[in-house]
Amino acid sequence: MKFMDKDFLLTNKTAQKLYHEAASEEPIFDYHCHLIPKEIADNRRFPDLAYMWLAGDHYKWRAMRANGIAEQLITGDAEPYDKFLAWAETMPRLLGNPLYHWTHLELQRYFGIDEALNQASAPAIWKTAQEKLQKDESLSVYGIFKRFKVYAVGTTDDPADSLEYHEKIAGQKEKTPKILPSFRPDKALNIDKPEFPNYIVQLGKAAGQNINNLEDLGTLLKARLDLFDRRGCRAADHGLVTIPFENRTEEEVNLIFVKALSGEAPKSLEAEAYKTFLLRFLAEEYCRRGWVMQIHLAAIRNVNRRMLKSIGPDTGYDGVHDLDIAGPLAAFFDSLESQDALPKTILYSLNPKDYYPLSTIMGGFQGGFPGKMQLGSAWWFLDHRDGMEEQMRILGNSGLLSRFVGMLTDSRSFLSYPRHEYFRRILCNLLGVWAEAGEIPQDFALLSGMVRDISFRNAERYFK
Repeated sequence: MKFMDKDFLLTNKTAQKLYHEAASEEPIFDYHCHLIPKEIADNRRFPDLAYMWLAGDHYKWRAMRANGIAEQLITGDAEPYDKFLAWAETMPRLLGNPLYHWTHLELQRYFGIDEALNQASAPAIWKTAQEKLQKDESLSVYGIFKRFKVYAVGTTDDPADSLEYHEKIAGQKEKTPKILPSFRPDKALNIDKPEFPNYIVQLGKAAGQNINNLEDLGTLLKARLDLFDRRGCRAADHGLVTIPFENRTEEEVNLIFVKALSGEAPKSLEAEAYKTFLLRFLAEEYCRRGWVMQIHLAAIRNVNRRMLKSIGPDTGYDGVHDLDIAGPLAAFFDSLESQDALPKTILYSLNPKDYYPLSTIMGGFQGGFPGKMQLGSAWWFLDHRDGMEEQMRILGNSGLLSRFVGMLTDSRSFLSYPRHEYFRRILCNLLGVWAEAGEIPQDFALLSGMVRDISFRNAERYFK
């Protein structure tokens, strides 16, 4: 069998037919990513393959460190070609890692290169890629969107953001795809961080308003939510270690907030009370606007303090947390449901032990919209074949796999769109295996409709 050929990951005839005739032609709704709006507005052309692959990609940085590559060649000031060669040196050591598949899918789909990347092939691959980057219009930002039939992109944006680049994009003649901001208010929630008081000042300046108490904060956040809504926002996103749930009165929470503004660090339960209050306030606002609430759980951040001090956060020193989440999650959802204020929600966890608690608790709050409560796609450390299959099997066992809103890149790279292909091949193979084992009908109309829904159409309906 040829390396990563047209039937890559498709182990039987049913899977092959489902992918080639149903999944492969569906558009992409990348509803959560970290692409930079300015680069979209500027229709950026990228200087070289090292920048496209290695600038900001902590997945690759971790792999290179595990291979003993010097930090200068990872996050340092080495020449781009030397960084590329270091990545090529690492590639043969990555067998069994999804980065091996992703890298070669990107070489194939963007550059037409079928050869395996290693130290020997690296110079020729670099030369071919550089020539295409300089001449091929399909490798600009909008060229990439067109090539991969990207229908919509959900960026990740702070409440203090002016959204000026989203406004610029909306005014351009190029109308596809839809570039939608997503509301990410983590800094407003993180009252236990030392930088919290300064952030609240910054947020007030962005809106031209002083924030002196909890009521001021609520008024300002409503105004920012309205601005995001006018710019096309249909989703919020939260990065939380776990769901907070500590009930206090609004008066008590206001005192906690005012003390934090003065620089007084809150106690642990005080911080939980503030986060509970604000997250519930925001969820009610999302529900009122018909938005989707996304919550990413169970990351333990910056485990290496020496490297945090040296090169900063988000550089590959995070891991999977291991906390109990069921009780606070159930109580949080119930508090919203009792007010008829629970929005459409997607829950992601980095820890697969959380899948059954998440999916079964969410099952107690379904209703009113097909697949209202979603077990989110396998995320970050889990978005490989084993992780994706496990997430889909558990979703099928505990809910409706057919209502799943599917894959997202969660990426900072414009080269990441083949990850949707990777996911779709895994989905088609999972259904194909079940069908050929006689576990589900070999009904192509039924299965192809399900594949098309999960690949694109469910997300289109869910976020409309």
